[in-house]
Amino acid sequence: MPDDQQPSAGDPIDAEVVPAEEVPAETAPVELTAIPVDTGYTAAGVPTFDSVREKIETRIGTAIGSLELAEETPEGRSVAEQYEARQQAAAERLKQIRESMNND
Repeated sequence: MPDDQQPSAGDPIDAEVVPAEEVPAETAPVELTAIPVDTGYTAAGVPTFDSVREKIETRIGTAIGSLELAEETPEGRSVAEQYEARQQAAAERLKQIRESMNND
């Protein structure tokens, strides 16, 4: 390939092999240190406050979301209507019982 052309994706790229003794010292390998990962537990295996709070908030959010989705379905609305009807019937029956006790 001529020097003035750019290599295409399929063309091999020429490289120079450098013997190890010619590598400058400043390119020596660098030691890598591990970055600590927050697992949510102490070294003794006890959950941290933040991890417990996050789990609780996640569960609450999931429960609220599930409830909202369930209420949007026809079955969910039907259950809500049945519950309201029972509550109303119970309130009326309680009113009747109280009136009958006052009449005696």
